[in-house]
Amino acid sequence: MTGNANNSRGLTVEGQVFEIAKSVTFEAAHRLPARSGDDPYGRIHGHSFELEVTLAGTVQPGRLWVEDIAVLTSTLGEIVGQLDHQLLNEIEGLSVPTLENILVWVANELSGRLENVSQIRLSRPSLKEVCVLRLSVT
Repeated sequence: MTGNANNSRGLTVEGQVFEIAKSVTFEAAHRLPARSGDDPYGRIHGHSFELEVTLAGTVQPGRLWVEDIAVLTSTLGEIVGQLDHQLLNEIEGLSVPTLENILVWVANELSGRLENVSQIRLSRPSLKEVCVLRLSVT
């Protein structure tokens, strides 16, 4: 089956630009460098995180999608498996686990595993905090 199957209106999937995204959640603890003697960020504390990865690309001839969502789901599951219920400071590359550093760590983990990663979003929903890393798609 090609991307053109069952389409009587003329527009086809092939050649169109799409973005697909998958989000996963995990729980983790961390501590940040204390800014003062009573800085609460300097103590170990935990958060619920939501990680969302967006892929963008053009559907190539003979393909049905930008990427198989099952591949995206599996890859994110493997990455989150390294973070879930961990002390983030103990993970190599995350000695200072700010939202920004976690996003860069995730981007490095995705490198070579998924093509066309255009955006990685990390949030702490209970705190209404969001950080986004935008990447250029080649």
